[in-house]
Formats: sequence, C-alpha cells, structure tokens
Amino acid sequence: MISSTTEPMPPEKALKRILRISLLNGWCVIVFAALGSLITLAMGDFSGLVVGFLIGAAGWMEIRGHKLLKQRQPDGMRLLVRSQILLLAVVMVYCASRLGSFDEGTVMGNLTPDLETLLKENGIAKGDILSLVRTAFFAAYGGFAVLTLFYQGGMALYYRSKIALITEALTAPPRPRVSYFPPSV
Repeated sequence: MISSTTEPMPPEKALKRILRISLLNGWCVIVFAALGSLITLAMGDFSGLVVGFLIGAAGWMEIRGHKLLKQRQPDGMRLLVRSQILLLAVVMVYCASRLGSFDEGTVMGNLTPDLETLLKENGIAKGDILSLVRTAFFAAYGGFAVLTLFYQGGMALYYRSKIALITEALTAPPRPRVSYFPPSV
C-alpha cells in the first residue's frame, strides 16, 4: 500500500508555532498580572496595581494578536510584537523605579525587636545586615530587569523576524491534504 501525504510548508509550520507560543505566553502573562495585582492590592500598593494592569494589558494584546492570526489577519503579528515591547517597557520602568527607591532608613526601620535580638545573639551588626539587604535588593531587581530584557526583547525580535513568513502563510491559499490509496481488490 502506497500512501502519500503532503508535509506542511515552512510558513504553515511557523504559523502553527507562533499560534502555540502566543497563546501560552499571553495567558501566562495575564495570570501573572492578575496574581501580582491581587497581592499588591492586598498590600495597599496602588502603584503596583497600575503595573499589574499594564502587564495584563500586554498579555491581552498578545491574546488579541493570536486571535487575529487565527482569523488569518496578518496584523496579528504586529500586535504580538507590540505586546512584547509594552511588557518590556513596563517591567524596565518598574525595575528602574524600584532600584532608585532603595532607602536604608526604611530597611533599618523594618527590623523587628525579635530580629534585632536574634542578630545580637549571633554577633551580627546592623550595618552588616544592611549591606546584605542592599546587595540582595539590587541583585533581585537588576537580575529581573536583565532577564526581562533578554526574554521579552528576544520574543519581540522573534515575532518581528517571522512577520513576512506568517504573512505568506496567511495570504497563501490553504494546501489540500491529499492521500493516494490504491484501489481495493
């Protein structure tokens, strides 16, 4: 028995991959934004709520771009690129504002009497803990900024590099799947 099926062309494969990635990434961003917004709302941090809303908007843009691509509209790719750029910009501004807001007085003011006693019992000076907190603070926000730059920046470049290929896949007529089976005896 000889059977032959046509393999998907590279533009069709790229479209399927973009659709999978954009759906997963978009929903992950929305869930992360919702959880982060709930936590910041519970803490009374309304600036964090605005950041969560903007991150959620970037996720929604990605889902919207996914839907446009499913409707065979090439403009969906532009939305995917813009969603990554928006997310990158929001996170970078947030990290920069946090890095610029480190306050030694606040750190020292947040030491509880129990923690101070624990530090004294272990022979650790308050100044030593301050340098440790400062290092951890800058490493966390700096690392998050660098990670976001690579991931969201890479996603924006990836989506942008696929615009022509996806446009080709969306504007080409769909290829029929053909199987040839010999007649039954």
